[in-house]
Amino acid sequence: MPIGRVTQVVDCRESMGMGKGGGIAQRGTISECRYPDVIVVGMSPGRRHVTKPVCDITSALRRQGVEFSVSTLVLNAGSGLPPDTPRIGGAVLGAYFGLTEKEIRQIEQHKVAILHHGNVRSHVVHKVRFILEHCDIPAVVVSQAPVDYEDFAKEGVKTAYVMPPPEKVKTKGIVMEIVSGVTRGQTPTRGNLADVIRAVMKVMKTPRS
Repeated sequence: MPIGRVTQVVDCRESMGMGKGGGIAQRGTISECRYPDVIVVGMSPGRRHVTKPVCDITSALRRQGVEFSVSTLVLNAGSGLPPDTPRIGGAVLGAYFGLTEKEIRQIEQHKVAILHHGNVRSHVVHKVRFILEHCDIPAVVVSQAPVDYEDFAKEGVKTAYVMPPPEKVKTKGIVMEIVSGVTRGQTPTRGNLADVIRAVMKVMKTPRS
């Protein structure tokens, strides 16, 4: 049993932050841990997409002293929608959401992914679908907008509670748990953090089929 402080060495980012708010992780960066068990995947930082509540969730998981380590990945192209998202009313201007081969490898080296993608319900569903199409990993979805397992299953995402028809399955990864009501850009409540921690612990204890 450890007595006193437990030291963790964290590689916070690949490069220095730039400009105002340079102390936070920038896009395309990952904070790595010694034993890659849980990864928290956040959107690219910017005026609307900020690191809260991702950093708060990461810190809360580390403070628990549980038997896993936590990484944080800030996506290089974490804004917008995946290019294969169905459009209503024509094309949408702005950046496309995407993953690099390096980011896919970084995510897949972990046992559980916490996916945080904001407050637009359709954006959350399609971003999670895109990530789990490319990454074979169980996921805990954290969002401000209320989403449920049926929302994901309708888009071909495998979930622990509702499965799409076999011919419509699009993903290698699977949504195991959902925690809604976590406000983007604000410090999560203790209740939010407790819900996320419980969800992660449950997934960690669930054997993969």
